[in-house]
Amino acid sequence: MALSEETRELAREVIARYPKPRSALLPLLHLVQSDEGYVSPDGIALCAELLGLTKAEIAAVATFYTMYKRKPVGEYHVGVCTNTLCAVMGGDAIYSALKEHTGVTSQNGVTDDGKVSLEHIECNAACDFAPVVMVNWEFFDNQTPESAKAIVDDLRAGKPVAPTRGASSVCTWKQAERVLAGFSDGRADEGVAAGPATLVGLELARERGDSA
Repeated sequence: MALSEETRELAREVIARYPKPRSALLPLLHLVQSDEGYVSPDGIALCAELLGLTKAEIAAVATFYTMYKRKPVGEYHVGVCTNTLCAVMGGDAIYSALKEHTGVTSQNGVTDDGKVSLEHIECNAACDFAPVVMVNWEFFDNQTPESAKAIVDDLRAGKPVAPTRGASSVCTWKQAERVLAGFSDGRADEGVAAGPATLVGLELARERGDSA
């Protein structure tokens, strides 16, 4: 499937933000995913053409970073942290429960309806809220197997789902990728940015009179 002309125009806009074209590669790969849902061969070819790089150079980057997908994922991509702290707090149990609940047994596998894909992630950078699940990069803190299954069920049923922090509702995978490409959806100030557990250290420092 060829990329849309709009995507090509947006790609040129992204490249114009950088002093050297090749510096635009990472946001361009997100832009490709916002169009096709993954980094397709056409997307790799477009990036190579516009940046003056080889397809091999583009593919090397696309296969290095796990946020770039080489096959289509679901409309809602669910990532479960299975790194040490989340794992011992229940992350492994959540991931196992979701695999059984959705029938998705492979990394980045997709449900039959195409709504949800599932990935185990090494770290969501939210250890103070372990165990953590993400949907299209939005945080769902302090999860349990049952709460995680409820999230997935609501997503598949088309119900609005609100993350613990961040935007007031979860957008689609393609919409999230467009934001990561550098195009604001106007929702950056929605919701809570940092929860109480994250701010404990700051509050303690203030009480002690510490300064940076």
